[in-house]
Amino acid sequence: MASEPAYAGDLPSTEVWKALQEDKTAVLVDVRTRAEWTFVGIPDLSGIGNTPVLIEWQSYPAMDVDPGFVDNVRAALAERNAGPDTPVYFLCRSGARSRSAATALTQAGYTACFNISDGFEGPCDDLSHRGQVSGWKAAGLPWVQS
Repeated sequence: MASEPAYAGDLPSTEVWKALQEDKTAVLVDVRTRAEWTFVGIPDLSGIGNTPVLIEWQSYPAMDVDPGFVDNVRAALAERNAGPDTPVYFLCRSGARSRSAATALTQAGYTACFNISDGFEGPCDDLSHRGQVSGWKAAGLPWVQS
């Protein structure tokens, strides 16, 4: 029998988008790298009066986990008056780094941390291209690129 995740659960990007629309206190934390935000794009929450929190879980090129990640997220949540029971949705490219980030914040006492299981770009298609099969972009959810 599989063990329960060490966070509130996994949700696809389409369900997270609905949740963000319905709960104005909910927060989306994008844990990808600065390069990914710049060159691949970020979720555009402006249409619902929100913005994503951008905090790297790992920094390129070494990809070491940021030891200050939890403190940085706590500070960002406090700026939004988000408490330990506020829904927090973690996003990365494909759902792996965000799962680790959701686990870390849950271990720090936050009770409603969710992993966006299909990520921003999702898995590769048959041509090894991301953003076509599933994920925030493939679902046609709003995003912007600089």
